[in-house]
Amino acid sequence: MTVDISSLPKKALRDTYGEVLVELGKIDPNMVVLDADLSESTRTHKFHEAFPERFFNVGIAEQNLIGIAAGLAYTGRTVYASSFAIFLSGRPWEIIRQQIAYNKLNVKLVASHGGVSVGQDGASHQMNEDISLMRTLPNMNVIVPADSVEMEKVLKKVHWIKEPFYIRMSREKFPVIMPQDYEFELGKGYVLKEGEDVSVIACGVMVSIALQAAYELESEGIDVEVINMASIKPIDRELIVQTAKKTKAVVTSEEHSIIGGLGSAVAEVLGEECPTILVRHGVEDRFGISGPAWEVMEEMGLSVEGLKNKVRLALSKKTK
Repeated sequence: MTVDISSLPKKALRDTYGEVLVELGKIDPNMVVLDADLSESTRTHKFHEAFPERFFNVGIAEQNLIGIAAGLAYTGRTVYASSFAIFLSGRPWEIIRQQIAYNKLNVKLVASHGGVSVGQDGASHQMNEDISLMRTLPNMNVIVPADSVEMEKVLKKVHWIKEPFYIRMSREKFPVIMPQDYEFELGKGYVLKEGEDVSVIACGVMVSIALQAAYELESEGIDVEVINMASIKPIDRELIVQTAKKTKAVVTSEEHSIIGGLGSAVAEVLGEECPTILVRHGVEDRFGISGPAWEVMEEMGLSVEGLKNKVRLALSKKTK
């Protein structure tokens, strides 16, 4: 089967984020949006333009961003707080823990510029540890949408769930792969392609890369199952066990460190419920580099070829 995923229409998740914020703002007067002086980049400026009285730019003060978000949530508001992933999850982590997670407040932390596809901004801005940081917090839900369709569905679903959420977006535009009638369900994965030989469980931009790798591997006689696991926490334990029993080899793929993210979450499930061959594909135990986004992805192994090699590795372990 010859498929070129890269030829599909592309859209940045942050563009969808800005658009959906305005849609939600029209139907929910209780909604407020905060940003830490990066509203053009996070696209929250669209909400500012539509509802200036419900938008707050706190400046370059991320701890304060979280404190104000918590205070507004205590007054009954549904609060969105945004910045780059490195600043939103790392700098104010203690405040998120003590004020948002501990008190289970209705705050949606929506981070842009996650992972190494930030590109030229370099290692200081390439956040590869945020899923790990957020996943360990009690009461915190963690979502990494695969494309703009899923981003919209996620926002329209979690808006009405009065709990803390961390939603992570990459900076770049990437292919739209989810069907338009898809409905996001918290704690559930989605099988995009069925297969018998190896299961690839991916999130974010790596889902489209996983699909491309799966189609290309068909020419080698390798039948790959591809699962979009946008809901990192809660995670779909049932689907993970089901696919592991089916193929008996699992590869996880994420634009994040292999330590503490999707790969670790899947490993925990398999270790407890269904010990299976597992190969993790993501950022190895290292910092990023500066360069054009997709060249950085290639250098870090976060490419179709990089994932195909991990699939072959899993298969080799399976046949031993």
